[in-house]
Amino acid sequence: MTEESPRIPKYYDVKRSLLELTKSLPAGAALPPERALAVRFETSRTTVRQALTELVVEGRLLRIQGKGTFVAQPKVAQVLALTSYTGDLRTVGLEPDTKILDISYISADETLAKRLGINPGGRVLRIHRLRLANGEPMSIDTTHLSARRFSRLRRELEVHASLYETLHNAYNVRLTDAEEVIETVLATPYDAQVLGVDVGLPMLLLTRHAFDADGQPVEWAQSLYRGDRYKFVTRLHRPARQDGTHGA
Repeated sequence: MTEESPRIPKYYDVKRSLLELTKSLPAGAALPPERALAVRFETSRTTVRQALTELVVEGRLLRIQGKGTFVAQPKVAQVLALTSYTGDLRTVGLEPDTKILDISYISADETLAKRLGINPGGRVLRIHRLRLANGEPMSIDTTHLSARRFSRLRRELEVHASLYETLHNAYNVRLTDAEEVIETVLATPYDAQVLGVDVGLPMLLLTRHAFDADGQPVEWAQSLYRGDRYKFVTRLHRPARQDGTHGA
């Protein structure tokens, strides 16, 4: 008995057709209005709207209230490596900028103290920053470091744009190892306001626990990236087996 192929929703057909249409258009080009697309694909405006919404969430289209829907800029490919945001963006031809939203001292609870290798109640420098590329908000970073180990760091950051460059140049600390965890979350009202996106937009939450060459913890940070503008890239290596060969 031959199994029937699953029925493909009408909106998905429209979505695929829209993807083909966008391939022929440059970034920033406007799409026809929903009414015109509905006529073109012989379907309802509701179906067209559903297809457009999914493409906006995926970052392929950009919807501007009162103006229309446009072909989005290509996503920024972020390599998973211990490099600075500033250097990463310049590598792909974008101009980085950082806006410090808040720098303050907090008292470490037991969990944060363990992550930074300090005593509970110890002073922690919390740096809350907005990251931009060519003037467009891209991510929100919240970094925690030992205030005792990195005294005067607040003042140093007023001079240097990159945190990692500051740690290296001012404190002779270079990050050599880190554990990173990536999860998907939805933009909260606060995230949406800071990043200029819709509430509920899928976001990429990257948590990083970084160490120096001596294995001492340096940083515990969380970065919230726009899911419509970012994708992460990594290179995987198959470990050699003990007999010197590689697995199948």
